[in-house]
Amino acid sequence: MDSPALHEALHRLAANHRWTWAPSCRQLLFSLPGAAPTRHPVSVVSDLTSEQLDDLLGDGAFVESVSVEISDLDAVLADPVTPEIAYCSPEFGIDALVPQYAGGLGVLAGDHLKAASDRRLPLAGVGLFYRHGYFDQVIADGGQAEHYPTVDPVQLGAIDTGVVVSVPLPGRDVDARVWRIDVGRIPLLLLDTNLEANSEHDRGITDRLYGGDRHHRLDQEMVLGVGGARALASLGWLTPVHHLNEGHAGFIALELIDRVIEGGDLDAAIEQIRPGLVFTTHTPVPAGIDCFHRDLMIPYLEPWAERWAAPVEKLSALGHDPGDDSHFNMAALALRLASHANGVSKLHGEVSRGLFAGMGIGDQVTSITNGVHARTWVLPQIQSVFDDALGPEWADGDPAAWDRVSKIEDDRLAAIRYGASARLGELISARTGRALDPDALVIGFARRFAPYKRATLLLRDPDRLRHLLDDTTRPVHFVFAGKAHPQDDMGKALIAEVVGFSWSPAANERFTFLPGYDMESAGVLVAGADIWLNNPIRPREASGTSGEKAALNGGLNCSILDGWWAEMYDGANGWAISSSDEDDQELRDEAEATSVFDTLGSILEMYHGDRPSFHGRIRHAWRTLGPRVTAARMVRDYTTEVYDPALARTRS
Repeated sequence: MDSPALHEALHRLAANHRWTWAPSCRQLLFSLPGAAPTRHPVSVVSDLTSEQLDDLLGDGAFVESVSVEISDLDAVLADPVTPEIAYCSPEFGIDALVPQYAGGLGVLAGDHLKAASDRRLPLAGVGLFYRHGYFDQVIADGGQAEHYPTVDPVQLGAIDTGVVVSVPLPGRDVDARVWRIDVGRIPLLLLDTNLEANSEHDRGITDRLYGGDRHHRLDQEMVLGVGGARALASLGWLTPVHHLNEGHAGFIALELIDRVIEGGDLDAAIEQIRPGLVFTTHTPVPAGIDCFHRDLMIPYLEPWAERWAAPVEKLSALGHDPGDDSHFNMAALALRLASHANGVSKLHGEVSRGLFAGMGIGDQVTSITNGVHARTWVLPQIQSVFDDALGPEWADGDPAAWDRVSKIEDDRLAAIRYGASARLGELISARTGRALDPDALVIGFARRFAPYKRATLLLRDPDRLRHLLDDTTRPVHFVFAGKAHPQDDMGKALIAEVVGFSWSPAANERFTFLPGYDMESAGVLVAGADIWLNNPIRPREASGTSGEKAALNGGLNCSILDGWWAEMYDGANGWAISSSDEDDQELRDEAEATSVFDTLGSILEMYHGDRPSFHGRIRHAWRTLGPRVTAARMVRDYTTEVYDPALARTRS
């Protein structure tokens, strides 16, 4: 191997995001000269000098490692197939160094692509490329402030496909370049309107994830839906199945209808596209559904109505919500057109059937519970222990593998937990200057700071909280993290309240807010927390996945019986926080805060007084949750319950 060959090999490894879930490949790339946690490997490889490449060639072990990783990548990419399933989402969380996600929806989408690659599904992702991502969080003056980076797609390993698609918007057409990011076997297409052919306004359509006003959001969703379908077709991928990850990509239906409509028969065209259109909803409350005022919506529908010689009112009716005549409802659009719809936990399926019952379209909603990509979210050192003791099949959710957890003795289990906690302590020290007591029970809480998630529930009883934080015989350390949308003043106020308490004398340096929340810090936190705390207002947590990540790493859940936890808690694989039936929210918060403190008291007693029982509970959690919380299980469910039937329908 000479210098050009080594450089090409390293670029291949860096550009395919398989390294995000292959620890050995990640370690190799981050050992390169100039590598840093904040630099994408593609950027690092691009900057390697000829002298540095020559030095690397002189390291026989390094060259051998590159050869092994290239062989592994070639095996992953062997026998390529044309995608038959398009997974459409407004955000994708692949890694912290690919800032194209805001939170749980995007991270789930990234995990879905990775699990689809592992399973060798004929699937492609479709999204938007945001030149300024979501935002980087900083804490200034006691509250959240936002910094928007400028993102170069080439420096993220994105490939210019050479395809530019045109999307009709009111009074003009907008062009979008199609980038491709490889996630193992899965191609992810990202549309970018930052082209010279567009007006200055339209170049900014894909500037920020969830940025701008409703007009801006509608522009984005038209580009995502219509442009996404056209991008697939331009690459020769006439995917028969389109999976909408939330309603944001619902306008893909306009392009699909346009391909088959004849003589203005809209109803017949809808019946033709219905077999291959499937929809996953992620919200349990009306406020979480994307809606656009009818006066704003009509100009976007008029070009299609004119093209099909159909009344624009008929198109508008596809998004009609009987409870709100003034808005076009994206979930209603998706539900009316899809042949399959599902929520993301059993409880959420029940809630969704009730939520959409008033539209006359709720009965069809089933459920597939979310899962997390094990090789992405379990710390590498814990993966090594699992591979040794359980066999590599643990990451696929194999029950037989997880049944072998008794092979992990107490000493080894304690070492796992100590190492994960130490890594969290390093991150806390680097970002806050605080120290993490190695003897403390670490309680983690990290999620979007939406009011229903009740990040400040513990602060309702400052005396009991202070008692916990002052206890030197049973030390505890709370670590909170999370973001609020830049326009969510209530969420930002909650962050300010938590940050303020964390720096108060009452916190006793045992209650920390970890700033700069992203996938990297989330991975360290879910692994390092002994207890994962979740106290939303039931049943407003559609699924939640952070607790699943904690469970795989050996953290135990202490949660309201909501989302995924409502169906997987068995009385011994974690703790359930009692829910109140009070209609008055103040009384309900008071009762459930009391339950949280009572439960935490029991946990502290076991952790500090009976560590073998605590370890036994971890093993039981691994045995009962390991097979159920992985994205491998989730994608298997989607394959058998959604994709295979949809492909069969389209072929018939």
